[in-house]
Amino acid sequence: QEPENSKASQFRLAAGRIPEVPFGLSTSPAVLSHYGVAANTVTLFRRVDNARRDLDMNSKDVDVEKITNFIRMNELRLVTEYNPVTAIGVMQSSLQLHLLLITDKMSPKHSERMLIYQAAAKQFKGKILFILVDSNLKSNEHTVSYFKLKKSQLPALAIFHTPDEERDVLTLDEVSVERVQDFCNNFMQ
Repeated sequence: QEPENSKASQFRLAAGRIPEVPFGLSTSPAVLSHYGVAANTVTLFRRVDNARRDLDMNSKDVDVEKITNFIRMNELRLVTEYNPVTAIGVMQSSLQLHLLLITDKMSPKHSERMLIYQAAAKQFKGKILFILVDSNLKSNEHTVSYFKLKKSQLPALAIFHTPDEERDVLTLDEVSVERVQDFCNNFMQ
């Protein structure tokens, strides 16, 4: 209700820290009513799964750090890089199918692989959560071993259905949109 109060200032500082995420500030009763938002709330709308997360700003301990962490933990992109911060958002996703590209981000082919993976992700938006897992991160070793993969077998695609933990793995020499599509479609069938 007060766009110049200290909470709004904290919100603006958080927005400055995350320039890749669009931010907006509204005091309009019509806008708040349309989205069912209470006053002094940060509402995050996730485009990838149409989910929404709310952070109550009325708590005294909410500051720029908490707002930034809230957004980082809950934002999901067309392709979300898996790490300890994004793990919460991934686990809370309404999408029950997760496709992981497990690869070495230091590889000279990484940029090319990502462009292809993102192109495939656009075709499954709202159906499958596309995740990038960097095999070089120590924190991701558990994920790689969960799918019974060794570094010598990477890059690989791993698909996972969260309710029943059904999964499948496809090791790849090359990543192509067609191979990603076929792998996803075969698993869904």
